[in-house]
Amino acid sequence: MNSKPSSASKIDNHVYKIFLNDLNAKRTVFGGLIMSMADRLAVVVAERHSGHTCVTASVDSWHFVAPAQENDTLLFSAAINKAWTSSMEIGVRVEAENSYLGTKRHIVSAYFTFVALGEDGKPAPVPTLTPENDKEQQRFEAAEIRRQARLSVREQLKAYK
Repeated sequence: MNSKPSSASKIDNHVYKIFLNDLNAKRTVFGGLIMSMADRLAVVVAERHSGHTCVTASVDSWHFVAPAQENDTLLFSAAINKAWTSSMEIGVRVEAENSYLGTKRHIVSAYFTFVALGEDGKPAPVPTLTPENDKEQQRFEAAEIRRQARLSVREQLKAYK
């Protein structure tokens, strides 16, 4: 299977303007809205990289770092961190921008695992990933640590089924 560079599939600064209907009872952005948008953008990255229809297999390390407020603009970035046989880890970062003040703050980080599916609905092979700089290499290496943790937890939980 061929290898693809990290930059071939990433999304930088997808923009979403917050309005009143996006707020929860505390008048901050409804977390489910951010989760849904992040999943949709992450699948685009996975499908660009793999060339296949992809499905979300897991989401982990989801962290709401800070709330987004009314009138903020959300800036989403998504990039593939690593590809294995048929699965890929996609990292998503969300910032909230106050367009009036020109300030940005980090509000969410999350890691999604997607599986590529062939025409038969079974897992399909995906290209390997070629990191292009030191930061991408760090994300590539950290993805393997998270994968090993996911597999370990899955194995441990088998005792409770």
